[in-house]
Parts: sequence; structure tokens; C-alpha cells
Amino acid sequence: MARILYDLYGRDEQLRFSPYCWRVRMALAHKGLDVELKPWRFQQKDAIAFANTDKVPVLCDGDQVVADSFAIMGYLDDAYPDTPSVLGNGASYQRALLFSHYVDRQVSPALLRIVALDLLAAIHPDDRNYFRSTREARFGCTLEEFHSPEQGQSLLHKALAPVRAVLRTSPFLDGETPGGADYLLFGSIMWANVVSLQAPVIEEAMIDDWFRRLCAFYDGMGNHALTVRNLVDKQGA
Repeated sequence: MARILYDLYGRDEQLRFSPYCWRVRMALAHKGLDVELKPWRFQQKDAIAFANTDKVPVLCDGDQVVADSFAIMGYLDDAYPDTPSVLGNGASYQRALLFSHYVDRQVSPALLRIVALDLLAAIHPDDRNYFRSTREARFGCTLEEFHSPEQGQSLLHKALAPVRAVLRTSPFLDGETPGGADYLLFGSIMWANVVSLQAPVIEEAMIDDWFRRLCAFYDGMGNHALTVRNLVDKQGA
């Protein structure tokens, strides 16, 4: 049976911006596994209720249903041991888990400060009120007040210090070739890149070079992604 990945889309069905879905897409490509992407929006929660979650990604692999990006990456390693490992096991797995928490708690919040209003505009129009109300309740302020690119860039520069240190010693975070750590961070930066009206999103050559190298992997999957900037160019043409 075909693998199916429920994948978040925005104002265009090909605008795929979920950082967590991008993690899984890169992990699947890393392992050479095909997948059918099933478009999903924020308020289509009934469509994934079978997975006991209200968030994507959700992977259906035959009779197996797995939710949560890190859990899916781990599942792929367990289910397909003869393909290249993404997270590893034992100590390697634990380090990848730690890195996942670092990205979610340090990098992604800084990126959100930079792209909050761009993200709102990138979301499907039917989801914007939902997104605004849920996020403003979480932040305790309006999205306009939360949106602060200058502050976000400052926070991001500090958060990425460990990443810069590693990239001075190897082309990828996992060494000579990309792996799980690269995909965990790539997902968040890809998310910001897809929705942002500005490029590059990260004003650091070292990080941008690493990101561009990853975009070129797997037949240029990242390079072929539709961005809001592409949509604006088409509408202006």
C-alpha cells in the first residue's frame, strides 16, 4: 500500500509550509521512500481524527499510522532498517531528540518573530481567523505586536551560535552528508523561507549556504517548493 503523508497547505494548494512536514519529507527522501502528499488545512481536523491528533504531519504506511514529526522519523528508522538511518539509535537518537527540542524552543520562535505577518498572509483565507485567534491567545498580544523582524533576527543570531560552530567543521550538521539534525533545522528554515516575502530569511551567509545545499538534495526538492514570493511574481506578471 502507498505511503500517505498529510501535509499542511496555505493560500495555494501547492504552498506547503509546515516545518514538521518538511522534516518528514526530507527524512523520507533520505531513505529513498516514495510518499503521496495529501493536502490538509488547519481546520480540517476531522480528516486526521483517526490518528488521535489534530495536527500534521500524519503518516499512513499501510496499516501503520504515526503522528508527530520526530516519532515519524524514528518509525521510519525502525520500519526500514535496510535504508540509511535518519536519527540513529541509542545515544545518537537521544542527541537528535535534544536537538529537536533546541530547534523548537530557540530557533522556531525567533523565526516566527520575523515572519508572523507573512505567515498569516500565506495561510488559506478560511484558516486565517482561526490562526489569528489561537496564536494571539498563546502569545498574549496581537500578531502585529508579536511581529518584530529586527528582534527576531537578533534572537536568531544568538540561537544559531551552536550551528555556526558545527558548520565551521563540516558541511552538514551530521557530518559530510546530511542527516536527522540537518532535517530538523531545515524544516523550520524552510517554513520561514516559504512564507516570507524577503529572501534570504536568515541574514547569515554560512547558514544560508548550508540551507541552499540542502535545498539541492533529493532532485532539488527544496528548490522546487512553491513560495509566497513565487505567487507574488506570478500575480504581478
